[in-house]
Amino acid sequence: MLNVINRTKYNDLNKYFKLLDKYYYETLKVLKLEDNYDLSLIICGPISIRRINRDYRNIDSVTDVISFALLDDEDGFQCEDRIELGDIFINRDKVLSQAKEYNHSIKREFVFLFVHGLLHLLGYDHMNKEDEKKMFSLQKKIIGDLK
Repeated sequence: MLNVINRTKYNDLNKYFKLLDKYYYETLKVLKLEDNYDLSLIICGPISIRRINRDYRNIDSVTDVISFALLDDEDGFQCEDRIELGDIFINRDKVLSQAKEYNHSIKREFVFLFVHGLLHLLGYDHMNKEDEKKMFSLQKKIIGDLK
């Protein structure tokens, strides 16, 4: 289950929330996983995400997406038959600016950042070339030709 929280004063991304559900399920399908996960997506602004990046990653800069995976812990967190994956923070301002910069629609950029964060929660990373190739290939497969 995906829980979306908008911590900004803007509602322009709200119209895409149901679309994120579609790509959540598409990610599970591509990875051949069951739907027994819970996660939260928090839409925030540049000040909040910079603070998070600084406080938790020791990088004092604004970023587009940050994921905090609970499954990084060996035991994870399981409640009954559901597994709590963690939290994804997406910077609303970066969604808008990167959509323009990369000549994407806002919808495509928002979905891309969500899927990127979700893959991180599921244990994928891009710290080396091999892992990057695998993760980015999955992103392309999941997102497809979304415009």
